[in-house]
Amino acid sequence: MEFDNFETQFIIDLIGAVNHPLSCRSTTQIGLANSNITQYRDFNQNPQIFLGFPPNSDVILRMEIERSMSLLQVMVNEGLVPCAEEEMKRRNAIDKLKKIVVEWVKLVTYQRGLPKKYLKFASGTILTYGSYGLGVYNSESDIDALCVGPYFATIAEDFFIVLHNMLASSPEVSEIHCVKDAKVPLMRFKFDGISIDLPYARLKVISIPENVDVFNPFFLKNIDDTSWKSLSGVRANRSILHLVPNTEASNDVFQAVLRCIKLWAKRRGVYANLLGFFGGIHLAVLSAFICQRHPSASLSALILLLFKTFALWPWPTPVILQDQIARPFIPTHDKVSWMPIQLPCSPYEFCHSNITRSTFYKIRTEFLRGHMLTKDMLSPDFDWNILFEPFPYARKYGLFVKIFLSACDKDELGDWVGWVKSRFRSLLVKLEELLGFCDPNPTEYIDTDASEPNVIFYWGLPTGRADLINAELVEEYFLKSIDHGLNQVSTGTMKLSIVKAYQLPKKGDQLTALERKNSKTCWRVVDGNRKKTPPQPKYKPHCAESAGDYLPTNENPEFPSAGG
Repeated sequence: MEFDNFETQFIIDLIGAVNHPLSCRSTTQIGLANSNITQYRDFNQNPQIFLGFPPNSDVILRMEIERSMSLLQVMVNEGLVPCAEEEMKRRNAIDKLKKIVVEWVKLVTYQRGLPKKYLKFASGTILTYGSYGLGVYNSESDIDALCVGPYFATIAEDFFIVLHNMLASSPEVSEIHCVKDAKVPLMRFKFDGISIDLPYARLKVISIPENVDVFNPFFLKNIDDTSWKSLSGVRANRSILHLVPNTEASNDVFQAVLRCIKLWAKRRGVYANLLGFFGGIHLAVLSAFICQRHPSASLSALILLLFKTFALWPWPTPVILQDQIARPFIPTHDKVSWMPIQLPCSPYEFCHSNITRSTFYKIRTEFLRGHMLTKDMLSPDFDWNILFEPFPYARKYGLFVKIFLSACDKDELGDWVGWVKSRFRSLLVKLEELLGFCDPNPTEYIDTDASEPNVIFYWGLPTGRADLINAELVEEYFLKSIDHGLNQVSTGTMKLSIVKAYQLPKKGDQLTALERKNSKTCWRVVDGNRKKTPPQPKYKPHCAESAGDYLPTNENPEFPSAGG
């Protein structure tokens, strides 16, 4: 396989610079990368010429259709396309959740002792985003749902106590957890068996329309920082759908591209935001970026162009969905992002990233692999399944750091694993300092022979460097990182050790991959809020008959209604 001339230059300049922090790269290096963006645009404008066929060739059109159809079949075989039953199940769950939220707002209105006229108009709603909002969910996907409430419904008391109690008493709800200390506080639970993440945003109005316009300045005026962060997911989703070519066929192609790239990222071990890889929002922006540039391209051509573009992208130039032309990225703070991807809803915000030197190298390597495979997609023996082959950790690395987590029961284990995963970046950076490289495998394993519930991680390390690392000292360092801020979270045990490749469990051993449907960061926060009986106003909503007691505060309404 031979690279084009400018491809060779990028691979030398960019991948060869992985061992040096971005802040140490010379202006000449970054300037050289940025100067070639024009060449990227040239080949991106005419993929047919790039593929070696004349424009509008009947041959390429027939082969693109065939390759696109075979890729769609792969997605069906992988269970990535939900059936009508799954769609109805999720729609019903959201509708039921909306009804509970509306009842909750009326209950809070009543318990706050607000004037009776407010009870008629007070309302809240649920807005979906993430994979469900973009239409790329499957039967195992969770739902990201934002609860939007009025100004007088607080997050600490009304959301995490009153709404929590209402949900906990609902027969459809199980496994409910509060995640209060996250950057975006939320509740996590299962509703009719579907995992749901529910953050909260409150707007400076009394009544929230069912499909509130999250871009309307009227609703966004003077909202708190937590609400703004909670709204960013919905705003990003809707911006992406707005910026992708707006036809039914274009949306279907965008969804297919995003499904493919997510499957690729999961199989190749580069889909885990907490471990320094991509999250869903990163892949959604990258997919939309390619679809926006090539609105009439086929599915197979878009996949080819996606790998070509980002295998050779001159990072740290940011990916910006709003603009057709990428602008140079000048860091405005000390923490330099390796792969900046702008949130499409704001020109000043970037997708949250934990990418480190090692994970940047791994992602770039996988993009290059995808590019080298897909550039041959018109050959007779091309097979999409090769693109989605699982990453061969056991063959790739000679050493592994083994992270063994256990707890007394499954509930405590889930809390403990979630907390430790939220601190994984510090361990990854430490291993990079000692060894220069670490590949954190996102797959979670369980040892069925162990006496306690457990989860095990195996992270790849460079071969032949066992003498450069003291497992006990690294474990001590990481335990200090875990203990920082650990007060109300259920705890377990953590054991860190170094193992060689031949010590990894073989097929048939009592160690299996754990398919965790609820694999996001999750820990239970135990709060000792005491329930007190509120003063009873003369009017009483229906939901007040069965809801739990609530600790009221006195607030005077100062904000207008936004309509019923």
